[in-house]
Amino acid sequence: MSTETPPSAPPAVPASPVLPAASDPAHQGFAIRIVGAAAFAHLLNDMIQAVLPAVYPMFKSQFALTFGQIGTIALVYQFTASLLQPWVGMYTDKRPLPYLLPSGMIATFVGIGMMAMASSYEMLLLAAAVVGVGSATFHPEASRVARMASGGRFGTAQSTFQVGGNTGSAIGPLLAAAVVIPHGQRAIGWFLLIAAVAIFVLFRLTGWTVRHGQAKMNSLARSHGIGLSRGKVVQAIAVIAVLMFAKFVYIASITNYFTFYLIERFHLSVQQSQMYLFVFLASIALGTFIGGPVGDRIGRKAVIWISFLGVAPFALALPYANLMGTAVLAVAVGLVMSSAFAALVVYAQEAVPGRVGMVSGLMFGLMFGIGGIGAAGLGKLADIHGIVWVYHLTSFLPLLGLATAFLPKTNGR
Repeated sequence: MSTETPPSAPPAVPASPVLPAASDPAHQGFAIRIVGAAAFAHLLNDMIQAVLPAVYPMFKSQFALTFGQIGTIALVYQFTASLLQPWVGMYTDKRPLPYLLPSGMIATFVGIGMMAMASSYEMLLLAAAVVGVGSATFHPEASRVARMASGGRFGTAQSTFQVGGNTGSAIGPLLAAAVVIPHGQRAIGWFLLIAAVAIFVLFRLTGWTVRHGQAKMNSLARSHGIGLSRGKVVQAIAVIAVLMFAKFVYIASITNYFTFYLIERFHLSVQQSQMYLFVFLASIALGTFIGGPVGDRIGRKAVIWISFLGVAPFALALPYANLMGTAVLAVAVGLVMSSAFAALVVYAQEAVPGRVGMVSGLMFGLMFGIGGIGAAGLGKLADIHGIVWVYHLTSFLPLLGLATAFLPKTNGR
């Protein structure tokens, strides 16, 4: 009897590796419809979020607000939008709540309705807080869905997701100028339609997540290493914080003050300066999209190196350029520097596998927080020293990219 058992064993040998390969999401390909839907939802979400700062001048005159009160509205929004994100992600890493994603957009829907109907400064503060809660819920959970659908192409999925948000951020102020400013506060209510479309898309995404997503995430986590040790994680977080500071303070200097710089230095009109800003924002969207696939091919650290040190010559030259040179250099800065964000997010996710929500929330929270604080600080410096002086100062920020040398190696290189 013992001599008959070996012949029956071989047929089972080739079958055993086939089943895991078939069920391994890394071998099932890039789910472009799911990643595309997440990116589209990101576009809608950030388009709505961009309305708030775009209508600050209208609120200031309508409610007779001071600059300090406008700053408080911005602070309340940034507080809820940035500080809540890592906590939302940390909680859902341990206790998945798939329907939290459309629920967050419902909060945004409510906040937009409150903003359209607000009759007092206090109501504006509450509306800003509710809109911020919606943003804090959206980003870590939607980033998780994009990773689930990546098929192992994490950088490509993250950059596709992020470029949706960048595009929405660029379109939002244009829509606010076309729809809200001419027709007044109640016209903000038109953005409820955008929120409703986003809620529909997110319910569809959640249905896919419930059916397939968590199994894909578990398989991807098992097949992509064990991450870094606790000490290396602390080191990586410290370096990432320095890089995020350099990136988003520099970008905040352009997104918030580039028009003022162009008007003061080259005597452009407001309309002309806005066109230059739009071109810069478009270059950021394109650079973000390119950075992810490149990171998948050459490694995350390589993209981060290129993003910071590659942009340094352009940034250092920008304060000394003429108008045409300034436009060309601003586009180069947008293209190169924006390529790092997807690489930074995916690097952090690889450093701490299995904590995608917490890591995504932390990264997006840092982006919102650093950008907001940086914009406020640069505004104070501009009041004291002038906007041209500020651009000479911030031109040195990309050199902080030298900190990349201290990033520990991960499976993504």
